[in-house]
Amino acid sequence: MHFTLTDLVTDIVQNGTESGASLVELLVNETLDSAGKGEFRFVVKDNGKGMTSEEQKLAEDPFVSDGVKHSRRKVGLGIPFLIQTAETSGGGWKIDSRKQPGTDVSTGTQVSAWFDLGNIDTPPVGDVPGMVRTVLLFNGPSEMVIQRFRDSPEGRIEYEVKKTELIDALGDLEDVQSLILLDQYLRSLEEGSLEEGNGENDEAPVKTGDL
Repeated sequence: MHFTLTDLVTDIVQNGTESGASLVELLVNETLDSAGKGEFRFVVKDNGKGMTSEEQKLAEDPFVSDGVKHSRRKVGLGIPFLIQTAETSGGGWKIDSRKQPGTDVSTGTQVSAWFDLGNIDTPPVGDVPGMVRTVLLFNGPSEMVIQRFRDSPEGRIEYEVKKTELIDALGDLEDVQSLILLDQYLRSLEEGSLEEGNGENDEAPVKTGDL
């Protein structure tokens, strides 16, 4: 199976959009040194229906599927595959979800995962702007906020996009012309926002403790 880290991100974001959430937030943070070593980390947070502790255990089990999201697939590989990939690539993961059993009271779900980019078992990062475009088109939440950070020897990337603001600017995001403009915009952010680090701005944009 050939896959990338952005494929994993896309799958987890899709889970969030299908949770009944009105807001899904995605943070993607990447650090890379001159030797090609570093870390890829992402956080997906939603205000959806959440999971009880028992539901979370089932979600982490690769041999359990609700039969809804992938009706023809007998084995759920979303969160279990994320966990396996993170652990085998020298990284880790964390899921924080709260729901009172038998009620609709929930604090939503937050899924975090990180990967060692210097580990031989870590998949390639993949197409980040392509992934952002894909998740923005998911049905469900009325708002999606995406933050992207990248620090490398070439400089720094730092930007934020909001689904509602893009709709205000472009109209229907699924319109062919809007899709073309959206893709061009996202790639310009990813490729044209590099700034050389200097002084106090060299501080990491995202702290591990915040995740």
